[in-house]
Amino acid sequence: MYKLSNRSLQRLYGVDNGLVRVVKRAIELTTQDFMVTEGLRTREQCCINYGKGRTEQQCTLKGVPAKYAQPAVSKVTWLNNPFASKHVTGKAVDLVPYPVDWNDLHKFHTIALAMKQAAAELNVKIVWGGDWKTNKDYPHFEV
Repeated sequence: MYKLSNRSLQRLYGVDNGLVRVVKRAIELTTQDFMVTEGLRTREQCCINYGKGRTEQQCTLKGVPAKYAQPAVSKVTWLNNPFASKHVTGKAVDLVPYPVDWNDLHKFHTIALAMKQAAAELNVKIVWGGDWKTNKDYPHFEV
């Protein structure tokens, strides 16, 4: 019913092969269209993400240049080490409903069901950020 856009496919470059297979199978199974917003993450993107919701001092204490500090913006990562994300090693992807709707959690749950079904079919163990006990990350899937 749905297929990944060229942009989504490009964002899967460098991502773990098993996880790529799961995403590609999930788009065939899902009842909710989705897009890949991020796969492999650069060091600069780690700095940008860590700076959100943090002061210059908080950033520099973690090795993130002060220029990335955006204390007035909501946090998007809760990692103690800004460079420890599984995105850095290609072991994670972020998927969002298309058209993008950050507030409809039902759509994220629908995507998660397809991802979990695809992972089971392909015998790839994944973790969904929506299942985390604290600091839920609904777009996030990792191996």
